[in-house]
Amino acid sequence: MTSHALPGTSGSSGAPSATATPAVAARRIRPARLALQIASLALCLLGWHVATRYRLHFGVVTFENVPTPSETFEAAWTLLQSPKLLRHLGSSLSRVGWGYLSAAVLGTLAGLLIGRSTWIRLGLLPPLEVLRPIPAVAWIPLAILMFPSSEVSMIFITFTGAFFPILLGAIHGAESVDPRLVASARSLGAGQWSVLREVVLPGAAQGIVTGLAIGMGTSWFCLVTAEMISGQFGIGYYTWESYTVQRYPDIVVGMLLIGLLGMGSSALVRVAGRLVTPWLAVSGSAR
Repeated sequence: MTSHALPGTSGSSGAPSATATPAVAARRIRPARLALQIASLALCLLGWHVATRYRLHFGVVTFENVPTPSETFEAAWTLLQSPKLLRHLGSSLSRVGWGYLSAAVLGTLAGLLIGRSTWIRLGLLPPLEVLRPIPAVAWIPLAILMFPSSEVSMIFITFTGAFFPILLGAIHGAESVDPRLVASARSLGAGQWSVLREVVLPGAAQGIVTGLAIGMGTSWFCLVTAEMISGQFGIGYYTWESYTVQRYPDIVVGMLLIGLLGMGSSALVRVAGRLVTPWLAVSGSAR
């Protein structure tokens, strides 16, 4: 009697076929990855507790004055009940939003132009490369002199931090476009803007999305630096104020808030990037 194998299985052994293997493997790996991530966070929390509970010393590093996890969670709960939390979050989110969106638009456009035009590259890239290594904190005195409002100066610092990663991502993405695709589109009668829209943008999308995600993280870093110096509200100001009045658990709360906001916003950028570039996921799974 001839036996018939079910779809997705081999005839005698019942093992998954080659076409079903990636999906089955992904379902099996996903819980393991989640468990590893949870275990990693738990291990870090345990190390923090032990180091601060017993006031450990490691050479030049000491945990004598570092707050314990329980003290930090107590301070976090107090902040959650405070009306100032929304004011701090609103101020920081507004500054990041305006600075990052401006950097996303200008950085992407400038990167595409530099990546596709030799003359624009020669004209714009040298001064940008001189400005790129300058840290955000070095811009703060000049920003205060340039802008009459401290609010605008902090937005400018955030813009500066996000602009260069986005610019470099767009440049590398535009440079990675296959020249044969551009030549094929032009041979079919596509104009310059059609080539940019239909060929260059899809080809450069991966580099652009990567630059946008990195730029979001650096924008938070730069914003906190600016808020510590010239802010009156915001997570950076809250963290620095906690240090000046010696509320040490609140310092850790502010640091954790910065980390969570930066991680969450970068993840949102990556998710949005996958939604607007579905062909990248298809090509990645094909490989």
